Amino acid sequence: MAPDLASRVRYWVGLAVRLSLLAVLVVGALVTAATYAPSERTLEQFRAAAIAGAIDRVSYQVGSGDVTALVWSESPLVWHEVPGRIADAEGAYTVARLMADLRRPEVQASVAERESVSDGNSIFPDWPFTLIGGSNLWWVAAAWVLTFLAMMGSTPRLANRWAWFWLFTVGQVGALVYLVLEPRPLWKAPGEERVPAERVDGRRGCLYSIFLGVVSVLVALGTGRLVGLVLG
Repeated sequence: MAPDLASRVRYWVGLAVRLSLLAVLVVGALVTAATYAPSERTLEQFRAAAIAGAIDRVSYQVGSGDVTALVWSESPLVWHEVPGRIADAEGAYTVARLMADLRRPEVQASVAERESVSDGNSIFPDWPFTLIGGSNLWWVAAAWVLTFLAMMGSTPRLANRWAWFWLFTVGQVGALVYLVLEPRPLWKAPGEERVPAERVDGRRGCLYSIFLGVVSVLVALGTGRLVGLVLG
């Protein structure tokens, strides 16, 4: 195979892989963002949705035998919550009552109790791996891990591996940024890409990751609210 042809093939194969990984991660980020701003519903509406078999996932917290927080989805992008004290004419909504409602034959939801305080000790982001309500996002996790391994096994152009490590972890969405910018921006045609005079080092990458993490949370909140307004 001629060198020019081989280079073009490598470019287009690499571009296809990058776009595929990016698409998976963007979908995963969108699904996660939708959980950030659930629309308000009443306990009666939750129970009606359960009877109708419309519930997809349920996440709840418990305090002294009562349900203190209740969030559920009716599709990957439509999330609701019961705000405030969870009770009705029968009194407080206990875990026993919740389980009875979810044991109905028409309810096929994924259900998980959620800790009131996160017990995660890892700096790695949660969103590529789990979704509230007991679901594992294996397809998003696989895309994130492949992107992380590709970064660790390469010599990135804009920043060193330590900088990208912090952007991937503390920065929350560094994997998406990496796929857009490395080894060349997605919008650039094949060819030699200018290398910056000085790559971002680990110290600056750590500082940038904090800023990126804050921005990503704000964007997720805004996206969640927008999705809720459109679909909720």
